[in-house]
Amino acid sequence: MTSRGAGTAFSSKNYRLSTEPEKSKVTGIVNSRLLNDYLHRVFTSADGNQPAAAYRKNLTFQNLQEHLERLLSEENGSEDSRDQVAEGRLGPSTVVLDHTSGFEGLLLVDDDLLGVIGHSNFGSIRATTCVYKGKWIYEVLISSQGLMQIGWCTLNCRFNQEEGVGDTPDSYAYDGNRVRKWNVTTTNYGKSWAAGDIVSCLIDLDEGTIAFCLNGISLGTAFDNITRGAGMAYFPAISLSFKESVAFNFGSRPLRYPLVEGYRPLQDPPVADLVKARKLLGYLKNVIHIGIDVTEGKLVEKDTSMWQLQGEPTVLITLAHIFNYFSPLMCKVYLVEDVLMTFLLSILERGGAVEAHPLIQQLLNLMWLLMEEYEVHECLKQLLMSLLRAYRFSPIIPDLGLQIHYLRLTIAVLKHEKSRKYLLSNVLFDVLRSVVFFYIKSPLRVEEAGLQELIPTTWWPNRFTKEGKESKEVKEESAEERLRRRAYERGCQRLKKRIEVVEGLQVQILKLLLNNKDRGGGEASRYIFLNKFRKFLQENASNRGNLAVLCPPEYMVCFLHRLIAALRYFWDGHKAKTPASLSSEGAYVPPQLFYNGKVDYFDLQRLGGLLSHLKKTLKDDLAAKANILIDPAELQAVTMDDLDEDEESATSAAQSQRPSAALAIGGALARPAWLSSPTLGRANRFLSTAAVSLMNPRRPLGTLEKIKVLTLRTEQRTREDIEGTHGNEGLLLGRPPEEPDQPITENSLLEVLDGIVMMYNLSVHQQLGKMVGVSDDVNEYAMALKDTEEKISRCPKRRRDIHEELLKSQKVFSEKLNHLSRRLAWINVTIYSKEKMQDIYWLLRVCICTIEHGDRTGSLFAFMPEFYLSVAMNSYSALKNYFSPVNSMEELPGYEETLMRLAAILAKHFADSRIVGTDIRDSLMQALASYVCYPHSLRAVERIPEEQRISMMKNLLAPYEQRPWAQTNWILVRLWRGCGFGYRYTRLPHLLKTKPEDASLPSLQKPCPSTLLQRHMAHLLRSDRDLAPSFLNSVLNQLNWAFSEFIGMIQEIQQAAERLERNFVDSRQLKVCATCFDLSVSLLRVLEMTVTLAPEIFLDWNRPSSELLLRRLAQLLNQVLNRVTAERNLFDRVVNLRLPGLESVDHYPILVAVTGILVRLLVDTDVQGTERATTVLLADPCFQLRSIQYLLGHAEPSALAAAAPPTDKRHFSLHTYTEYISTEELAKVEKMLNHLSEESKQAAATTLPTSEEDLCPICYAHPISAIFRPCSHKSCKACINQHLMNNKDCFFCKATITGVDDFTKPASS
Repeated sequence: MTSRGAGTAFSSKNYRLSTEPEKSKVTGIVNSRLLNDYLHRVFTSADGNQPAAAYRKNLTFQNLQEHLERLLSEENGSEDSRDQVAEGRLGPSTVVLDHTSGFEGLLLVDDDLLGVIGHSNFGSIRATTCVYKGKWIYEVLISSQGLMQIGWCTLNCRFNQEEGVGDTPDSYAYDGNRVRKWNVTTTNYGKSWAAGDIVSCLIDLDEGTIAFCLNGISLGTAFDNITRGAGMAYFPAISLSFKESVAFNFGSRPLRYPLVEGYRPLQDPPVADLVKARKLLGYLKNVIHIGIDVTEGKLVEKDTSMWQLQGEPTVLITLAHIFNYFSPLMCKVYLVEDVLMTFLLSILERGGAVEAHPLIQQLLNLMWLLMEEYEVHECLKQLLMSLLRAYRFSPIIPDLGLQIHYLRLTIAVLKHEKSRKYLLSNVLFDVLRSVVFFYIKSPLRVEEAGLQELIPTTWWPNRFTKEGKESKEVKEESAEERLRRRAYERGCQRLKKRIEVVEGLQVQILKLLLNNKDRGGGEASRYIFLNKFRKFLQENASNRGNLAVLCPPEYMVCFLHRLIAALRYFWDGHKAKTPASLSSEGAYVPPQLFYNGKVDYFDLQRLGGLLSHLKKTLKDDLAAKANILIDPAELQAVTMDDLDEDEESATSAAQSQRPSAALAIGGALARPAWLSSPTLGRANRFLSTAAVSLMNPRRPLGTLEKIKVLTLRTEQRTREDIEGTHGNEGLLLGRPPEEPDQPITENSLLEVLDGIVMMYNLSVHQQLGKMVGVSDDVNEYAMALKDTEEKISRCPKRRRDIHEELLKSQKVFSEKLNHLSRRLAWINVTIYSKEKMQDIYWLLRVCICTIEHGDRTGSLFAFMPEFYLSVAMNSYSALKNYFSPVNSMEELPGYEETLMRLAAILAKHFADSRIVGTDIRDSLMQALASYVCYPHSLRAVERIPEEQRISMMKNLLAPYEQRPWAQTNWILVRLWRGCGFGYRYTRLPHLLKTKPEDASLPSLQKPCPSTLLQRHMAHLLRSDRDLAPSFLNSVLNQLNWAFSEFIGMIQEIQQAAERLERNFVDSRQLKVCATCFDLSVSLLRVLEMTVTLAPEIFLDWNRPSSELLLRRLAQLLNQVLNRVTAERNLFDRVVNLRLPGLESVDHYPILVAVTGILVRLLVDTDVQGTERATTVLLADPCFQLRSIQYLLGHAEPSALAAAAPPTDKRHFSLHTYTEYISTEELAKVEKMLNHLSEESKQAAATTLPTSEEDLCPICYAHPISAIFRPCSHKSCKACINQHLMNNKDCFFCKATITGVDDFTKPASS
């Protein structure tokens, strides 16, 4: 190995320390006197005093080793003897968790036996060492803030899945989740803990007390008079619930908070090695401080910050002697953390940029030069591990100084090229969870984080109703409110500046990892990072259900934003060097990445289905468009691989469901568990009470060895494979003709961009939605505080007791709001800031551009992974719902254009035949349904090209059978809402007095009908004679089904309510019932929309199916009216029950929808249309005039007479809804009622009696008027025409009907 930058190259393998006399002339460069002075200055004695020159021994390189050994052995004898005295402690000197017999339940333990994750209801585990005398301490690093009980227990304590540490006699525990202490009984104690905290557990067996500290702050004595005496010894122990995780530090590393006087860690520090290491570090510092001036022949003081090894053999040989002893010590974690890391941090304490301290680079050069390869590897691994642990578990202080300190040293280490490449290749993603470096934890306790000093004044929006608009309330704020808000905003700005410093350092780390210019000594860092990053994505994509393997979403959010910043830095840097390429504003992923096999998408679903299926069905398109040929043998191999993987996934699923069986044969997790990150080691030991006998000794892997691990093809790729060379396009192989021949950027950056999109899909969007909960809490407490203050103002002076209670409540709410408003400030800065919003917006634009380019490739669009469409929809949803009201999406550049482009994608692809996945198709449909609910996004839909709008409407009007039609119907209803009869409401009239729902829901938006899209719909229905009948027939079928289901369900609900015994109606049944009612109403509204926009479909009987459609419509309307309007009927009784879940079921929504259709057919049409509609309506045997009279509150005379006593019963009447129904609309209903009354009288007078034999044997409502060929069976035209729409078989004999003729009964008969 060689060292670069030191001026001269040396080889540690060829260099050996020598003391042979014949080689004494090695010191010839400096004279013996000067060398002697130099070595005595470097290697001072323990007391630091140097004897006079006349009395001190002459030092040369020949006797330096002997002198150095003597110096290192000074005072070590007494230390060694003291080391062996461990009075009061029993057990191994190296303390770990007892994985052989000291546990209960199912647990997952790290390889170092210090980290543990709960994998059962309440698992328990203790340490291998116990104490019976003296004062002892150990630390627990909290990784998750859930249910855990940490403390001490004796060997006699027996735990189970319900009882753990603290639940039995002689066991004592602290629980920071519930803020209690436990010893059989429980009382309040301590403070709540959070992930990233450190709990110190102290036991004083001389005084008989147990105490705990949280982040170095004492919580006071928890227990006194604990049981002591013969046979009583206490083990460190913990019980933790499922998914919770911690890591122990018994003393294998320096305690983070060792300042408790008189207490010893359970594991003694390596005192002798520590003394040696500190001495050797002192000698190393002396070498750096002291220089040799050969020309003057004297020693000089040097500036340590600029020290370099410039090929001076004397200095190099001196350093070699030091590292001969120092190197083995630097493989031990305790010494690395206590000695080396402390020294390196002290170098950076002088301030300035990291680049201003090249000494760290020189020291790393020395390490690579003078240490064995395995030693430097272990040293760097332990150094990064210690840095990561220190960064994560440092308390948050106002200036974030501790986090900044550790990040700066991490940057300094990663700036060293050789160290960076080793860490990237072997440590950062393989052993460590390096994503932790990009996370800024949120303080749970704002007081300890110093946020009170940073944000002294708190403020919260005065939104006292969910529907309140922020802009209006700001205008109404008082002068005091305005001052508070401005002071709060200034505090938020101060916090933002400090957090931006940390974020800047995190981005610097990623810039180092994405460096592609360091090609000396192997592959550049960026290409190593790409392979590791892809594996990281694979683990998180392939283990969606395994929480122990997944990266926590809060880490993923921060990682995403830092990666976007670093990516755009390199992208725009390339643009500056290559002006023809795209800037990051126009970034997208070219479609060839999805099908050329250069980037692995694991088992993620493609738009067109499985990759193996697409390769077979689209192989000709790949050859023609992308010039990519697929070998038939490869196709067969792919198919067999798919089968193998399916079998293996089923096997692994079965093993995950039966953990004990897998553990019994020594099963191991493939990756460290994220939730156990304090130890930062591989968590691959499962502990199960049922499998103890098989765990020790560990058996070799059995059948699990044969399970094929899906490895990434990217691991073997080189820079040329990714970036390409002359004649090789790298990742861009197979460019389709539709893709412009323009350079985009470096190919490696395209893969990083693709990974960022995948990251957002995996967990970032979910986390963005989760953190909105804090803002919701602020609003709820603000409303509660306002309500309390109003009660105080109204409270009578004589009721002091009530007044005092209200004042207490006011104080509690105020304190909670002060806490939450400061925490919300932190979350708004770290997650919902304007810069973070711009990152998500940029990601949305990337996805839109990628989808547009992929769409142009025709059939090859099917290769695109589904998550691109998902991220496009979800990122827009996040921008609209999660970032406001802090930041407004409308302020983003190009907002209107982006909205329109996304609308075009939704309109085109919700019915795209190239997309086969039902989930993604449903998501597209739901996104479009939400899009048309808001005025801004609806206008965007109206701005897309006319051809696309018409195509969208045509797809919406496709028959409802064989597809999810509810969302389609909902879209059409939203386009109509605001135009229908009495259809201008946001909330139903009978729900106005109930608690308002979340006003941001799409269903609660104010009506915003689209007349433009309505015109397109009318044109399509009129011009396409096949489209209208098929669409309306399917709507009528679904209405018949939905209303029939609804009636059947309310019958069951009514029967259950009338039983004498106490009954509870299933909430799911109520929900389904309400859904069927809502579907019936929405289908009626679509029919109203159709009748209004294109009445000729029903009334122009020159069309082949118009009469039939009108008869079917009349039949269904009469059925609905009869069911809903009958006095004291089933519908009435269920509505009056007011069951929770059936709030939307009421007379108004369904009756006004039916009324709208009838008014349009009978009043708002020409004379001929009115006559035809009237004739059909009255001819239907179900027609009852009283149903129409019911609409205006006219009850039947007989009904009035029978129901005279209950006079308080109010009858339904449209007249009572004057705020919802206009006077003009009511006049039309009156006109319709008068018209039908007159016509029904005339029809009754002219109707001739009909023999039962002449009635249609199907409906018994109309005379026989049609005869079938060839079987000669008969029915009315309405029944046969309706039947032939869906079936060609005869009603009676099932013969295939070839024709239908008119039938007239012979006169003689």
